[in-house]
Amino acid sequence: MNTDLGNYRKSYEKQELLESNISDNPLEVFQKWFHEVDTNFNEGETNAMTLSTLGLDGFPKSRVVLLKKFTYEGFIFYTNYESEKGKAILHNPKLCLSFFWPKAERQVIIKGIAEKIAPNMSDGYFESRPRGSQLGALVSHQSDVVANRKVLEDNLRQLEAEFESKEIPRPEHWGGFIVKPISMEFWQGRPNRLHDRIRFTLNAEFDWVMERLAP
Repeated sequence: MNTDLGNYRKSYEKQELLESNISDNPLEVFQKWFHEVDTNFNEGETNAMTLSTLGLDGFPKSRVVLLKKFTYEGFIFYTNYESEKGKAILHNPKLCLSFFWPKAERQVIIKGIAEKIAPNMSDGYFESRPRGSQLGALVSHQSDVVANRKVLEDNLRQLEAEFESKEIPRPEHWGGFIVKPISMEFWQGRPNRLHDRIRFTLNAEFDWVMERLAP
């Protein structure tokens, strides 16, 4: 196989990112960008983000997960704490989140520290999920090897019968993480590959320092 992708090119010309037209708080910038993308561009799942962790085997690994809430404190997503990613985060909570919104020609790259959210917050979100998703969290021992799909489907049918007309409890091994950012970089595509890159870094006094990076 020899596939040359050298002729895949695009000129980025939609918007600009200048220090003079953004907040000095990166979480406010993120909120503005997310709203603009969600409102003006048909990106599908605007909250889809790439989560990168350092695995127990020493290798980095990235996968797409869904952001479920963001606040001035950080970014919240949910997972199985006993999954491959869950174990990796609990072992090494330093991770990276990245958003790519191609129709807006924008990226956001976030370095941060993850920690479990309060159990009552995980309870509240779990209760809001559709019953199928709740049962899926019980059925799947995420990242474990299974013989075939029939095993999962049989287990699901068994749980559907067990919890018919009953409230489904949140498994203790399932819940949320909040990623508290220490660095946030905003990337706006520009013509001639002279892209705008603005990075915010949290200093020792817990103030955000804004810097422009060369593209």
